[in-house]
Amino acid sequence: MPVALFISDLHLCPTRPAIVGLFQDFLTRQARQADALYVLGDLFEYWAGDDSLGDTFNAAVCAALKDLSDQGTRVRFIAGNRDFLTDAGFARASGAEILAEPTLTGIAGTATLLLHGDTLCSDDAAYQDFRREVRSPAWRTSFLSQPLAARKAQIETLRRRSEHEKQIKSAAIMDVNASTVSEVLRSHGYPRLIHGHTHRPAHHTHDVDGHLCERWVLGDWYATGNYLRCDESGCRYLTLPTP
Repeated sequence: MPVALFISDLHLCPTRPAIVGLFQDFLTRQARQADALYVLGDLFEYWAGDDSLGDTFNAAVCAALKDLSDQGTRVRFIAGNRDFLTDAGFARASGAEILAEPTLTGIAGTATLLLHGDTLCSDDAAYQDFRREVRSPAWRTSFLSQPLAARKAQIETLRRRSEHEKQIKSAAIMDVNASTVSEVLRSHGYPRLIHGHTHRPAHHTHDVDGHLCERWVLGDWYATGNYLRCDESGCRYLTLPTP
């Protein structure tokens, strides 16, 4: 029976060694028993460009993923808002296939739409404007032309600004918009939907034009690790031991 596992929003960084260790253990245990591991964004706290593979920490995380891939588990990756600058160098180092967003694929016989999830938060107009700006080829080229140290400093500034904005924005504006979810499901043929980003793990059912569509939201890895397991019998959440 084909088995696929899904994770997102790990925000791995050197200052959170317990979670990093839990992730590495997950790769050698649960993930190695699966046919495929899907990482739906924000694997890293931030990714400043593929030249940051020179950082020992980033190289070690990618090497762990590459070992999983070499052992036979297919690793597939959709970039999040923290690691959208991942490119071919990351793919080679990690053994991951970088997928377009969104990606519609078959998971154990069920049509499934995969995305990070930030595009569903359409009520946050300021964030969506920012997202369009930093995802543009012109911005990417300009940003990556700067020295790595300068890029990291800019990212740290953006992270502090983002944390401040989270304190003043309403919880509702940072969650998904129901109409946007329905339109995405409609435009892709009413599939099952799996995403992360909101850090609000839950299983939802949406009635879209008479079609009942499942939406599975992945959890973050701040307190402990968790993943979604999908096979021919359906999907279920599983939680890893607290580190």
